[in-house]
Amino acid sequence: MSIQLIQDPLLRLENVSVSFPIYQTGSRSLKKHLLFRGTGGQIATDANHRIVVEALRSVSLNIRAGDRVALIGNNGAGKTTLLRVMAGVYQPSAGEVLTYGRISPLFDISLGIDAELSGYDNIRLRGMFLGLSRREIDTYLPDIVEFTELGDYLNIPVRTYSSGMMTRLTFAVATCFSPEILLMDEWIMAGDASFLAKAQHRVERFVERASILVLASHSAEICRQWCTKAIWMERGQIRAVGDIEAVLAAYSENVNAAA
Repeated sequence: MSIQLIQDPLLRLENVSVSFPIYQTGSRSLKKHLLFRGTGGQIATDANHRIVVEALRSVSLNIRAGDRVALIGNNGAGKTTLLRVMAGVYQPSAGEVLTYGRISPLFDISLGIDAELSGYDNIRLRGMFLGLSRREIDTYLPDIVEFTELGDYLNIPVRTYSSGMMTRLTFAVATCFSPEILLMDEWIMAGDASFLAKAQHRVERFVERASILVLASHSAEICRQWCTKAIWMERGQIRAVGDIEAVLAAYSENVNAAA
């Protein structure tokens, strides 16, 4: 019997489907309403005769170390659901997800912040939420403190912070380490005009250190800048996968034809 040793970061999905049941009455009128609104997921019924939205349907893909993958598609195509399945936030209704390596999801950089705690306490709290050990947080702490430029404000509750100060704190923690598998739902833009250039340089270095990047974005320019491959999602399924330019061209042609 042979043993396969996986050393490099890896993301693999095999026939993954995700369905969300809709717990409401009036199923026929609800189904018509969802179809009228043009929901990206497919409307169906499950084994218990409940109406469900099929957010992903039989998605299979294999992403390895060195891959920089853009997720493209219109709103409701399944991009965010796919990212959350990769991150382990959503469990698939069917299929299997195999991951190897630390996953760093950057969906909401302020998630896990406690307004009553100090800036320092929230640095530690948010760091643990991101999967960092106490030792790692202590190692990164001087860099975070310096980058925020918040000084003594880090000793007081963050409920006293302005929105700009809060952004500096959460952004500094979210980008302090070297990610293995980086999942991004749109590109991060943080802070006021005086902080923006500094933040942009930091996020670029952060992304460059990732072994795997999966980026969902509506910006073709950002996709071209950071990704070499693309996955075109449509109604919860993969419509096309391949070279970034080829997939963007096919997607653009489809959008223009439908206009």
